[in-house]
Formats: sequence, structure tokens, C-alpha cells
Amino acid sequence: MTGSVRLIGMACVLAAFTLDQASKALAIAFAPHLAAGIEILPVFNLVLVHNRGVSFGLLGLVPWWALALFGLAIVAVLAVWLWRAQNRVLGGALGLVIGGALGNVLDRARHGVVKDFLDFHLAGYHWPAFNLADVAIVCGVGLLLLDTLRDSASPARPDNRSAAADR
Repeated sequence: MTGSVRLIGMACVLAAFTLDQASKALAIAFAPHLAAGIEILPVFNLVLVHNRGVSFGLLGLVPWWALALFGLAIVAVLAVWLWRAQNRVLGGALGLVIGGALGNVLDRARHGVVKDFLDFHLAGYHWPAFNLADVAIVCGVGLLLLDTLRDSASPARPDNRSAAADR
């Protein structure tokens, strides 16, 4: 079971990282057009933003290399967790977070900033722009929470095996 969990996790790392980097390459290629933003839907624009910080631009004054090192430290901890993971949901969740984190770390190393380009808005309020790495991280964290809730809701097993081992 552990081999398939790791394989799922690594597939998610590869998918999240590849989709993130491909979409950022397109955004950079069309940077002149995205400078003012392109309306796709009444609530969604494409616009290229350089994020010097982390979520919502927080820690924007911290040097890019420090944020990149912090991101790599998180990836290392998550990789150990993935290696020890015992169920497919957990493996996929960790893979998504790792892949997204690596995509943003690579941006910091290459550009000194993270390239964001997805802009959702409603009634004049714009959610901070984000990218597909951020989407992967949020989805991975959501799956981690669901997996935790599912484990806590599982009844105790009489033979001392965890429900996670059966997934």
C-alpha cells in the first residue's frame, strides 16, 4: 500500500508543479497584454502581479531567498510525511501541497517574486491575485483537513488496526 501512496503523492507533485509552471510561462509570455488585465468573465480577470511576500502579500519585506529557504524547509518536512503516509488521500494531499510549494519556490529563485495572474472580483472587491501553485496548496490542505476529519470520525477498530490502513 505504501508504494501506491507514494506514487500517488509523487504524481500529484509532478502534476501541480508542471501545471503551475506551464501556466506561469504563458502568463509571462503574455505579460504586455496582462499588465492592464483581461476580463474573462464579469467576475474573473487575468492580470500579471508580482507578489514579493507570501499569502495576500504578507511578509513582503522579507528577502526572496529567505522565503525560498523557508518554502524548501516546509517541502522537506512534507516529503518525510509523504514517505510515511499510509493512505492515498493523504498521499495526494501532501503531493499537491509539495508541488505547489515547489512551484512558488522556483518562482522566487528565478524572478525574486511569485508570479500571480488569477484575479477574482465581485462588486468592486478583488480577492488577492493567485496562481495554480496556490490552488494546489489550498486543495491539498483541504484534503488534509477532510482526511483528518474522516479519521477522527472513524470508529475504533477492535483489532487495533487503523481505518487509514484500509484505504
